[in-house]
Amino acid sequence: MTRTPVKITYIGGGSLNWATKLMADLAHDTTLAAHVRLYDIDHSAAVRNAVIGGRFGDVSKGTPATYDVAYSLEEALDGAEVVVISILPGEFEDMAQDIDIPARYGIKQAVGDTVGPGGFVRALRSIPMMLPIAEAIRDYAPSAWVCNLTNPMSVLTGAMYRAFPGIRLWGECHEVTKLRHQVAWIANQEAGELRYGHRDVRVNVLGINHFTFVDAIGLDGRDMLPAYRAFADQHGNSGWTARERDPDDEHDNYFMDRSRVKFDMFRRFGIPAAAGDRHLAEFVPQSEYLDTAEAWDFTLTPVSYRIRDRAAKRKAAAALAAGEGKPAANRSDEALVDQIKGLMGLGDFISNVNLPNRGQIEGLPLGTIVETNALFSSLGVTPLVAGRLPDSLLAIVADHAARQTALLDAVIGQRWDDLFDLFRTDPLVAPLPDDTARQMFNEMVQATSRHLPDALLQEAS
Repeated sequence: MTRTPVKITYIGGGSLNWATKLMADLAHDTTLAAHVRLYDIDHSAAVRNAVIGGRFGDVSKGTPATYDVAYSLEEALDGAEVVVISILPGEFEDMAQDIDIPARYGIKQAVGDTVGPGGFVRALRSIPMMLPIAEAIRDYAPSAWVCNLTNPMSVLTGAMYRAFPGIRLWGECHEVTKLRHQVAWIANQEAGELRYGHRDVRVNVLGINHFTFVDAIGLDGRDMLPAYRAFADQHGNSGWTARERDPDDEHDNYFMDRSRVKFDMFRRFGIPAAAGDRHLAEFVPQSEYLDTAEAWDFTLTPVSYRIRDRAAKRKAAAALAAGEGKPAANRSDEALVDQIKGLMGLGDFISNVNLPNRGQIEGLPLGTIVETNALFSSLGVTPLVAGRLPDSLLAIVADHAARQTALLDAVIGQRWDDLFDLFRTDPLVAPLPDDTARQMFNEMVQATSRHLPDALLQEAS
């Protein structure tokens, strides 16, 4: 069987999470012959992952992907057909400040990487990191297809389009997969057997990253919206999970929710919410869900857990690179390999992605980064018309989208004195008195000062 060659550059190639998912998915695939070039500012981490990638080759179901390491962005991008970007903006210790400082002012955040005070300051750190990457793609691989996996997704996807308007980029997020898993579970319960998976479920996605909704659900030619409505009504008060949390598993305790926020938003707005509860709750005033997170059956994930988890993953990765254990060519829930196959002409593929609004969502300005479905084919990434959100939802989405766009404008234009006024209007920050909000903003900016320009630090001093 002929395999289709593809050259993939992975920026952030020392990743302990997304890079190994890609390795497993490539090992599971039987149609691509991938060469993956790993680049990371932590060169040793990229070297480790190249060794791990070689080990996945031993269990590959098709042509084993090959892996090597680049020492510069220019070298990494040479000849790239697909570029994947998965970087950590700063350190987890910076993210801890994004969470802990607002907490001292009474602001709760479940994630803190997209909106709210944490998402805002994370964007201040990460926009200057992403702009030179986009410029390097412009200079060395302008025709490559580019997938951004880095949060805050909307702002950073927009930043790369600003730096290189001709970039062929989409932002990739797996949150919608959670709803699709629920729909497949409903159908399997009705069928009395394990007949469907989440990839069999079709949804029409509308929103912005981590605040996504669907107004149509299909499976095997059937309209599943009535069945999902009955499911949400049945479990709205008690919540639902496909399996119970393991109380001894920290990941379960901090990341599993019971979809009660999701179900409640369906009741309030009339269409199902797609993202997970921890993200959805941060887009609305704190009094709605975050103040009573335990009652809504979700957890505010502490960064201390992320740091412990990173240490455990580093240990496991080092062991795998040293030849211990055996990697498994198990397909993940991620859509990236399917998207690449679509672009390589190996079958059209539809999935939700983040792109500039070219009319796919009615009621939001053109150019706003929105999340809707797109078609991946040999013709490229074609956004699909999604329609219009209910007015009550559209107002929330439009408010956040406008703030994200204005934040990007201010950073690129170096209008540092605009930033506090934008920060002040986020729903989680808005209840604070002006002087308290200003004090918190200044403290957060100073806490991440090594990643910020001097002019901004002077404004926040």
